[in-house]
Amino acid sequence: MNGKGSLAKLDVGVLSHEQQEKLRQFKIRKRIDNEKYLKSHPEVEVLIGDFLRDVLLKRPDDIHEFAAESFSDHFTNPNLHATIASKMEGKSDMQ
Repeated sequence: MNGKGSLAKLDVGVLSHEQQEKLRQFKIRKRIDNEKYLKSHPEVEVLIGDFLRDVLLKRPDDIHEFAAESFSDHFTNPNLHATIASKMEGKSDMQ
C-alpha cells in the first residue's frame, strides 16, 4: 500500500509520552464511535458485501475503475432502498 500519496508507517517514537497517550485514547474513542455507527447502520454491511461479492465474482483488472463504475451504478439505482431492505430481511431470516 505504500505509494504516491500514501502515508508511510508512522514513527510514534517521535511523540512525547503524553502525545502517545492522547493518540491511543483518540484511537480507542474512534474505534468505539465507528462500532456504534456500524451497529446502528446495518445496511453498511449489505452495501460492502454486495461490492465485495461483485469484486470476487468479476475479478476486475482495474479495481479502481471497477469500484467507480460499480458505486456509480449502485447508488443511482432508483430501487436502492428496497433492494437493501430486502437483503436485510433475508439476512435476519437466516439468523
